[in-house]
Amino acid sequence: MTAEIRFFWARLNANYWFYPATFAVLAAVLATTVVSMDRNGFAEFLSDYDWLVPVRPKGAADILMVMAGAVIGVASTVFSITIVAVSYASGTYGPRLLTNFLEDKGNQVSLATFIGSFVYAIVALRSVRAEDESASTASDAAATTLPGFAPQLSLLVAYLLMAVCVAVLVFFLHHVPSSIRINKVLETIGVRLIDAVRETYPVEDEFSDAREPEGGEELRASDAGYVQMIDFADLEEKARDSGGTFSLRVRTGDFVHRGLPLMDVKGCSVDDLKDELRECFSLGSVRTPEQDPQFLIDELVEIALRALSPGINDPFTAITALHWLGAATSEIGRRDLRKDVCGEDAEDCPVIPCPDDFQHYLKRGFGSLRSAVATSPNAALVMLDVLGNAATPVKDRDRREMLRDQGRLLIEQTREALTGPDLQSVEARYREFDKRFTN
Repeated sequence: MTAEIRFFWARLNANYWFYPATFAVLAAVLATTVVSMDRNGFAEFLSDYDWLVPVRPKGAADILMVMAGAVIGVASTVFSITIVAVSYASGTYGPRLLTNFLEDKGNQVSLATFIGSFVYAIVALRSVRAEDESASTASDAAATTLPGFAPQLSLLVAYLLMAVCVAVLVFFLHHVPSSIRINKVLETIGVRLIDAVRETYPVEDEFSDAREPEGGEELRASDAGYVQMIDFADLEEKARDSGGTFSLRVRTGDFVHRGLPLMDVKGCSVDDLKDELRECFSLGSVRTPEQDPQFLIDELVEIALRALSPGINDPFTAITALHWLGAATSEIGRRDLRKDVCGEDAEDCPVIPCPDDFQHYLKRGFGSLRSAVATSPNAALVMLDVLGNAATPVKDRDRREMLRDQGRLLIEQTREALTGPDLQSVEARYREFDKRFTN
């Protein structure tokens, strides 16, 4: 249940409407509170300051109406600019990146600030009473010495919100063009991937083999979709209560449909637990980065493949993607790839995750890019350097050899795609690359 709550919060927090809706509610509460303070005389201290000239009701109404109209107009512009930026990014870098831009906190908070300010102005405007209006209650009549009612403290807060809106608008106009720059996009994905690797595989400089599955009765999926989250904590609890061992057949990010096996159950009856166990697998229509470093690897691969396509022919974007992929691969190569799903009880953990080995990640990343990189001399040269640099801090001999094999496969592919001086330069770089593994 804890994992489900975390996943629900992560997905809720990623929705584009979440921050605007939250700020709107908070703004309404703020406006109601400040107006109440005005009505009950808590704003009388403002009269002690000569530079704060009291605003009459008509002026207060005009100010709040101008504020409401201005900020909702800017909010519409912010939303339009965001949609244009998202359309450009998804069309240029790939539709998989649409989620990244919708989850961007800068865009979400900017829109939320303007929506919240609009709600504040509308709620505060409701309390303004013109000078020719009679007070609705005796307390209203005693709330101010001026005819009618103008919420002085509420207007002061409105001015502060307007200042915040101006600052946020300046930030937004800088943030949007900055966020769609390809180097910034790749940096965001790369940093997030490295953080995900460190979180998923926290143990460094240990290279134990993954635990072998123990088999048993198959638990099959009853619905179709991508595995968005696996609640390992609930699986562990159910396994210990039933005395069974669960060997997973899928990992987060896999697509399943009705009839495909989710895991093998040994030591207890599948029929007695199948409904409860299926609830531990959250299925959805799209993949998400939660529990799925491969999703971020695929994003880097997608950008690089698009950049190397004949229609775009942008090897330098692919080179940047290779650099971040190399950094993440080196991080993976230095870590124990056994998932610690049971915490302190890992030694006798009854839940065996689907094994992730280093070769799997290499094929997912560099293996997917190899054929496209081989057609570009610049990209091929850089990929050999990236593979060599990725292997430098890796202490495990077998994993270093896997990285060396990726270089060998690349040069074989390059010999099929390039000729002449381009091939000669790549051959020379490969000889330097190979020497790094023999010294």
